[in-house]
Amino acid sequence: MRVVVQRVAAARVEVGGKIVGSIGSGLLILAAFEEVDASSDLAWMSAKLARLRIFPDAAGVMNRSVVDTRGGLLAVSQFTLFASTRKGNRPSWSRAARPELAQALFQRFVEQLESVSGQRVQTGIFGADMRVHLINDGPVTISIDSRRSE
Repeated sequence: MRVVVQRVAAARVEVGGKIVGSIGSGLLILAAFEEVDASSDLAWMSAKLARLRIFPDAAGVMNRSVVDTRGGLLAVSQFTLFASTRKGNRPSWSRAARPELAQALFQRFVEQLESVSGQRVQTGIFGADMRVHLINDGPVTISIDSRRSE
């Protein structure tokens, strides 16, 4: 499992001109899945994101989590995070999970993140042509891969 997480002042997802998910201050999570991803990957990533200390404390030091700040969570499935550009200029997504598996993994990930964070997770619509709007706060953008467990 691979995510790109951004600390945002606000973010929203639109499908067909309609807002399907939105948050104020919090985390925008772009998530991709591989065929080999298991429940342990989802659990590890959910816990990591809920506890990731990238929000400022009173001294301005990144020392608080999204749970500590009661920030919002917006998760968007994005298989293109597994793009490979080794051959030529047209990306290959052969490492990304098949859509039916990815959709199930995404749903389980959202449920796990809700459980760990204690709050509802806003989402886009799986497989839809989405427009993601965000105001990056910082900017703070971090890439995390469950295979590396960094």
